Amino acid sequence: MDLPCVEWQKHVEQKWSRLTLDEKKCFSSLLDIDEVFDFGLSQVIQEDVDFLSGISKDDPVQKDLERAARCRKEGNSSFKTRDYTAAVLHYSQGVCYASLSSEQLSLCYANRSAALFHLQRYRECLEDIDRALNHGYPSHLKHKLQDRQAQCLNHFPNGTEEITTATKQGAGHQAEGVCSRTNPKSPNSQQQSALSPGLSVCFSPEKGRHLVATKGIAAGEEILEDRAYSCVLIAGMGRGRREETEEAGEVFGTEVRYCHQCLGETVSPVPCEGCSYARYCSEGCRKGAWEWHHRWECPIGAELSTAGVMSQLALRVALKAGVKEVLRAREPIRDVDNDSKLIREKISSKNSSSKPITEKIRPKMKNSGSSDATSTEPEVNDPSAYYHGDSYLSVYHLLPHLNGHAPSLRFLYSVTIATLYLRLRQAGPPPASWERGGVSESMTCSNQSRAPVEGEGWAPELSLLGSVALRHMLQLRCNAQAVSLLRDTGDFTAVQSTQEVRIATAIFPTLSILNHSCCPNTSLNFRTSHLVSPQPDRGSTDELVSTEPEAPVSVSAGVAVSIRASRDICPGQEVLHCYGPHSSRMVLCERRRLLQEQYHFLCICQACSLDQGEGPEGRGAGPDTHLQCGKCEAPVKQCSVDGAGWVVCVRSSCGHRVSRSEMDLRLQEVRVQLEQAVDLLETDRPAQSVMLLQRAVSQAGVFLKETHSLQGQLADTMARAYSTMGEWRGAVDQLERSVLAIRSQYGQDSIELGRQLFKLAQLHFNGGFPGPALSVISRARRLLSLHCGPHCPEVQELHSMEDCLQGVL
Repeated sequence: MDLPCVEWQKHVEQKWSRLTLDEKKCFSSLLDIDEVFDFGLSQVIQEDVDFLSGISKDDPVQKDLERAARCRKEGNSSFKTRDYTAAVLHYSQGVCYASLSSEQLSLCYANRSAALFHLQRYRECLEDIDRALNHGYPSHLKHKLQDRQAQCLNHFPNGTEEITTATKQGAGHQAEGVCSRTNPKSPNSQQQSALSPGLSVCFSPEKGRHLVATKGIAAGEEILEDRAYSCVLIAGMGRGRREETEEAGEVFGTEVRYCHQCLGETVSPVPCEGCSYARYCSEGCRKGAWEWHHRWECPIGAELSTAGVMSQLALRVALKAGVKEVLRAREPIRDVDNDSKLIREKISSKNSSSKPITEKIRPKMKNSGSSDATSTEPEVNDPSAYYHGDSYLSVYHLLPHLNGHAPSLRFLYSVTIATLYLRLRQAGPPPASWERGGVSESMTCSNQSRAPVEGEGWAPELSLLGSVALRHMLQLRCNAQAVSLLRDTGDFTAVQSTQEVRIATAIFPTLSILNHSCCPNTSLNFRTSHLVSPQPDRGSTDELVSTEPEAPVSVSAGVAVSIRASRDICPGQEVLHCYGPHSSRMVLCERRRLLQEQYHFLCICQACSLDQGEGPEGRGAGPDTHLQCGKCEAPVKQCSVDGAGWVVCVRSSCGHRVSRSEMDLRLQEVRVQLEQAVDLLETDRPAQSVMLLQRAVSQAGVFLKETHSLQGQLADTMARAYSTMGEWRGAVDQLERSVLAIRSQYGQDSIELGRQLFKLAQLHFNGGFPGPALSVISRARRLLSLHCGPHCPEVQELHSMEDCLQGVL
């Protein structure tokens, strides 16, 4: 969880320590979130607001012409060395730091257009040329842009019509400057997630809301697509070694590469006109973000960064919802309206304790006592027991688990949100969706005598904005979803090397109701709106806008998640996904500890129950299948003697043993050699990397079996090194060793194995081994289709390789 920075946490800890015992008891006993916010706000003084602003100066977000000039200079250095990708990133930084009326802005646009031209990004090059000319590019240099523009147009034989078509199909821009990924309509327009017809949203006191299959679901079938209600890009993630320049020391993370509105990857971002941080793939995304939340976030961007991702996301959800939606969510549930529907499918007797519940909003909440699953009057009287579709109601009624947070943590949340609320008041008038007169006094927080800092147009009752943001921050600890995408690492090898990068944190209305399993029956696949579906999704409404009948669909959210069955799901079986701790990556005690700390439950899923039968660590007293005796190569087991950990050979005739600390030291030595080998590989010294890896493999082979994950990492890195040198047979042999370790760790039907087989198929293809390539392609395609769908880019590439090889054969 992304908490505020350490300095702010310590500051709030001091405030907590200064409270009297009675004050702490009073705060700890509060059960109403409005009252919790009231208490936090009563503790905040102007010095706290100033302290937050002061520590935020280390992360400035204002325009800076000097930094813009420095970024342009760094871009020029990269351009001279023909590192055009790095040049584009530096110029983009310059674009964001340059003020709107400065000459630096036009110069950075012009220079970026030159780098884009060399990267053969002709459409983006033309856009930057227009931007440079529109922002006062020096007249005596315009001939350079005109020449470049003519060269670009040569790549569009059909003229402006082809450019317009490329614009619509490329990065999502519309001819009129509206991003096809962003819907300019109201952010709270109703949209429905694409639930499979074979699913029912149910409720039970033990499980809360959860998803149950009402019919058999085959492995690989998409069972749900959900769009994020809101998301926040995470700064600094995904930085790679190759992106660091020796001269500038500049590194580029997600905040430089991705649109801050739709999360689509972009090479030529459009900057916010008011700050140096926010950037977008198009004018449409920039305007959409400005209307929905950024016009209020922009003046306090530094403070939001200091307060952490969760604070920013909580405030953004509240800003997007607006007072009308919040008041609607806070109203008592009334009679079913005409749009409400019930899920009438009865579920199997195995799940008879779970009642199907309403699909939409405001169902009857009276207890009828009926045992009929089709009754319109469920036996629970709690809005959180109902399914409200993809509306704000679903987000609002997620459980905040107020008592699950330690009192000191609740205090940190309340003081942080209260300070941001006061800082927002100082920055300007209230948001349009929260302006004076829209809040009923009966629905506001209890304490209206506060507001130590007055802001124009801020009525006291608008403290409801802070209270609602606090509610969402409490919810996010259990309901925030990390958004991860596969990204090319930039390694210059013949085999694609990718890593999973967390780019954002989001809240999904429907995904949030799925319960956890350490060995789930589903796979999650995130897609930014950069990869929109060619046709409207099931259950789409008039919020989905397309410019032409076959144009990509526009959605109001920037990221969507598709959930597929990773194995067959029987009728009556619950649909589950993993909250993070997975049985293939973590032992039982560690999984349970993390789940208890963050999600407040003791996991008793099938995987945990099986592991518990093998011992408290989930390993049991049996042999460790990935370690071996360094003397006779027999299996070993871990045990404790006089409080010390030992790794002991299972053969009584051998009896060789090594202390756990010594085994950890040996493992660490091999990991250090692996890191050194990767550094050599990434600095274009593959032969030296191979020599170091061979020594590491020889050393590891004494005590590690081939199935150990570290053996797999060594083999994978050696495969990359061999492929860089064009030694395809050696690369194939090493990657096959890596596949063995991946299969042992994650299973034969895992996505991890699918991705490794994809790399192996590439090696066979590039090495000219058609027979083995075709065999591996079919195995990789099955697994990737199972977890990612038949239309994912990797599957499409496998199809292309297969067509090419079959043509040769």
